[in-house]
Parts: sequence; C-alpha cells; structure tokens
Amino acid sequence: MAKARTTAFFCKECGFESAKWLGQCPACKEWNTLVEEPVEPKTRGIGFQGKASGPASRAEAAKIRPARLSEISLEEEDRIGTGFAELDRVLGGGIVRGSLVLVGGDPGIGKSTLLLQVCREVTEGGKKVLYISGEESLKQIKMRANRIGTFHGDLSFLCETNLDSIRMVIEREMPDVAVIDSIQTMFREDVASAPGSVGQVRESTNLLMQVAKGLGVAVLIVGHVTKEGVVAGPRMLEHMVDTVLYFEGEKYASYRIIRGVKNRFGSTNEIGVFEMQDIGLKEVENPSEFMLEGRPKDASGAVVACSMEGTRPILLEIQALVAETNFGMPRRTAAGTDYNRVNLLMAVLEKRCRYELSRMDAYINIAGGMRMNEPALDLAIVLALISSYKDKPVPEDTIIFGEVGLSGEVRAVSMAEQRVREAVKLGFQVCILPLVCVEKVKKIEGIRLIGVSNVREAIGYLT
Repeated sequence: MAKARTTAFFCKECGFESAKWLGQCPACKEWNTLVEEPVEPKTRGIGFQGKASGPASRAEAAKIRPARLSEISLEEEDRIGTGFAELDRVLGGGIVRGSLVLVGGDPGIGKSTLLLQVCREVTEGGKKVLYISGEESLKQIKMRANRIGTFHGDLSFLCETNLDSIRMVIEREMPDVAVIDSIQTMFREDVASAPGSVGQVRESTNLLMQVAKGLGVAVLIVGHVTKEGVVAGPRMLEHMVDTVLYFEGEKYASYRIIRGVKNRFGSTNEIGVFEMQDIGLKEVENPSEFMLEGRPKDASGAVVACSMEGTRPILLEIQALVAETNFGMPRRTAAGTDYNRVNLLMAVLEKRCRYELSRMDAYINIAGGMRMNEPALDLAIVLALISSYKDKPVPEDTIIFGEVGLSGEVRAVSMAEQRVREAVKLGFQVCILPLVCVEKVKKIEGIRLIGVSNVREAIGYLT
C-alpha cells in the first residue's frame, strides 16, 4: 500500500493544495507562494453546530428542511451598534449578529485600542462582550483600559491561544460579541503546525466561523498585515469572513481611516475617519474641515477639490510645485494620488494646451497624507499645476472637480450636487465643475457655478 502523506504544500494566496512544491500556483498563478505544512488524515466534516456530517448523522439530516425567503424574518435587533457613527457607517449600520469581521492594519495603528473602545460602548448598551487576547496579558489590557476611560458594562477578558478552550468558554458564557486579538496567535491542537502558519490560520478561522454562525455570536478578528499592506496568512482568510476592514493611517499623522474592502451586509465604498488622541480614538464628524486646517493664503499651486468616498463628500487640498529641472530627465513625484495619472494629465497639458512641461520638475501632494485616486480630482490637479507654473494663486473661495479626458475635455462626475452642497457648508463661493453637471445640479444658493467643457476654458478662468 502507498504510504500516506504527512506533509503537503499550500498556496498562501488561494489555499491550493499540492503534493509537491511548485514555483507557480496553478490556481491563482502567483509565484513562490507555496509553503509546506503538515496534514492530518481526512475526517468527517463538522457543521456549524459542531456535529459530524457523515453517515452517523443521516437520520438528523433527513429532518432538515430548507426555509423559504418569506419565512425568514429580519429585526432591528439583528445589528449591534458600536457606539461610533463612523464605524457603523462602514459596517452598514452596525455589527450583524452571527457575523465574522476581520480588522487588519499596520502594527501600532490602533486596532486593539479601537476594538477595546467598541467593547466599552457595546457593553454600555446592555450587551455582553468577551475580549480574548493572545498577545497581551491581563495587566497590559488593564493599563490600556485605564488610559481609555472607565468601564461599567458586562465586559470579560481572557488570555488564551488554544481555540478549542476558547470555543468552550464562548459556548458557556454566550456573549453577544467576542473579540479575538489576534488570529495569528491562535492555534488548534489537532493541526500539527505552528501558530500563524497557513494551516493554523485557515483552520482557526473555520472554527470561529462555526462558532459565529452556530451560536449567533458576532466575532471580531484582529489580523496582522504584511509589508505589502494585506492581511497576513492565506488569501482565502478574506473569503471566509463576512466583512474585511482595513485600518489605515500615516505614521506621523494623527488621523486614522477605517475602510471596508468586503462587506456582505453593506457597501464597500464607505470610510470612517478617526483622530488618535491621548485617551484613544475619537471619530471625526466633518473630515473636510479637518483636512483643510492650516491652508496657506495666496499661495500658488494650492487648489481645493472634492472627492467622494461612498456617499460622503470629502474636501481636500491638492498642492503642486512646478520648477525648471536642472537635469536632463525631469522629475515627477505624486504623494497621495496615482503617479501615472499625473504623468497623463501633464501630457494632456503639453499636447492640447501647448505648455512646455517636458523640461519641468513636477511634484503633486494631497495635504494631510490622504490617498485618493478618484478621476474627479483630475481638473483640480491640472489647475494646481498651471497655477504653480504661472505662479498665480487660485482664489481661496474656489473649489474644483471634474474628470479630464485625453483630448482635454472635462467629463461628468457622479453625485455633483452632494459635492457642491458640501462646499457651501464650508463657505466656498465659487465652484468650477464640468459643464454637463451644471444642468444636473439644482440651483443652490450661496455659490456660483462655473461650467467648463475643456481644460482651456478652466485655465482661462484663472488667467
């Protein structure tokens, strides 16, 4: 008889299993992603209720009947508010009971702090929460809790990394919300590999999914990220969970952004903005005002634009610096936006408007460290470049948005009315926007709308 295999090779990206090492994964076509992991003999599957799904359970399976859509009831209690309007918006209205939520982010970005604050707000709403940490001791958690504030609700803490023990505790305590910090430190005894490996992360997530769906407990998982900025472990980890949130922020900036990249219960276009303070994270209700603080006065190359994140308009300051190069090859730098998009827009200016930018260094920056790649920022980038090139400031009460095509035309953008209304709230009096959007925007008092059909018309307004 053939000898049973004790090890196999698994792809870190898609979970593909192979009997031997391969340079390229046949499933996802990624290179050097197969790692060797021990394998256990095949056993019968385990369902959400923890019962075997083999022949011994056929009698029970015969009693199972599918439900019609009309028989399924939804109630408002199926969502649990986090106490943060910013986070609830990203989640689609709150944490869904029985859901599995993955929160990823760089080390020290504030993942544990945010979840501890969420635990406090949830318990104050009358819910029961269990916080399980595999990285910190109870005293360390107590020190962070004292910095955040006082806790009065039904919140319990557990320091454990054995998921089989954690499952028994959750079944006994039956909390409304359970937090796992972090998934890379958890392990199962029946998986013969080290914590954080592909096999352990996959099987640990599978067990937590069974707990969430079987018991109706909302489970929040903290995940480490790699140097590429994605959650460490197999890519199938993101496919198994219901929601994937990324906690982002520049190292030297005080604000943090939480962004949903997958959400089975809401939109993935929403973001939440927080500010890191001494007592923890504080939500920023008006990100536009926060991003525009400290704007320079009468400075050339500074333009205010409006970008949309889901249903929320955010005003940003785009800065440009154009100077004659001292070398044969001009430099191009883009911070906060797409580098290739900046090169494309400069080529449009040189070809369609006859500006000699091929001998100029150009630097583009979105103030505050925000990253935006929406095409609606094209017109603002163009006018910022021309403003710096001619050393002529753009009026401070002017806001600009619009997409620029390769022939120099200014194309329509979505949700123009919401952008204009946000500009009025912050006191802007002039708005340069695509001409086709002027007809769609209702008459809004307190602001002058200037519609442009191409880049030349927009530049002519400045000159």
